[in-house]
Amino acid sequence: MTRVAAVDCGTNSIRLLVADIDAEAGTLVDLDRRMTIVRLGQGVDRTGRLAPEALERTFAACREYAAVIKELGAERVRFVATSASRDAENREDFVRGVTDILGVEPEVITGDQEAEFSFTGATKELKGTDEYLVVDIGGGSTEFVVGTEHVEAARSVDIGCVRLTERHVRHDPPTEDEVAAIRADVRAAIALAEESVPVREARTLVGLAGSVTTVAALALGLERYDSTAIHRCRVPYERVAEVTARLRSLTHDERSALPVIHPGRVDVIVAGALVLEEIMTHVGAAEVVVSEHDILDGIAFHTAVEAR
Repeated sequence: MTRVAAVDCGTNSIRLLVADIDAEAGTLVDLDRRMTIVRLGQGVDRTGRLAPEALERTFAACREYAAVIKELGAERVRFVATSASRDAENREDFVRGVTDILGVEPEVITGDQEAEFSFTGATKELKGTDEYLVVDIGGGSTEFVVGTEHVEAARSVDIGCVRLTERHVRHDPPTEDEVAAIRADVRAAIALAEESVPVREARTLVGLAGSVTTVAALALGLERYDSTAIHRCRVPYERVAEVTARLRSLTHDERSALPVIHPGRVDVIVAGALVLEEIMTHVGAAEVVVSEHDILDGIAFHTAVEAR
């Protein structure tokens, strides 16, 4: 067993996983898994820069994570940064701050690398022979990945719940025109992804990340967020559409009153749900298999393999 710490820093959240991994058996045992909403991508789509307050929120979370990693004695630490930090002019400020706190330099990965990690994390334990379409709906980007045991085709496109909300939403709840604008962006991005990824050929759609798991929690009627109930559940298309329609009709305060929605997702969950619904409509998916294991688990697995 190799004890590793994996950090995934996205546009909306930063997450930590410390786990014991048997790379040969393909098993992973959680020791600590946590998430903090830091909104690193605040304003990046508009300004092209990481905001000072967003950097400080991220560094505060890194200091908390550094203490956990030290306490649990991880042998290897890997920090992966995704969409927001790829796009920012001042990403060196981000790299320097993370390195000072955690002692490792963040890897600002490409969309293809992001897809590989997401696919590994989502499918490692499924151990099936289906061709999977793994969709990772993030804050700034969404990854489309097709494969069986390994990635066969992948594409990252610039649609995510934070990016689409900042780009289009000015009213609470969003107007019909704002929803239509989000849908149009998602459809254009799916068409772009489809140029290199055969999204309609896969038999099983697997959905990852907070927008998908939140929609699943609402579809299941959970009174509190329960990752055990959510992980590997199957949500029919009709329930996804119902949840999306409901979220579209609610105000920010009404969404805040739903205990399964993390406070940091309240203002972006409508866009996230619309992305999922549009993808399911386009590929003709009757259901989505929801995974709590995603890019974070994939980072951990790859780190353990490299440590052998």
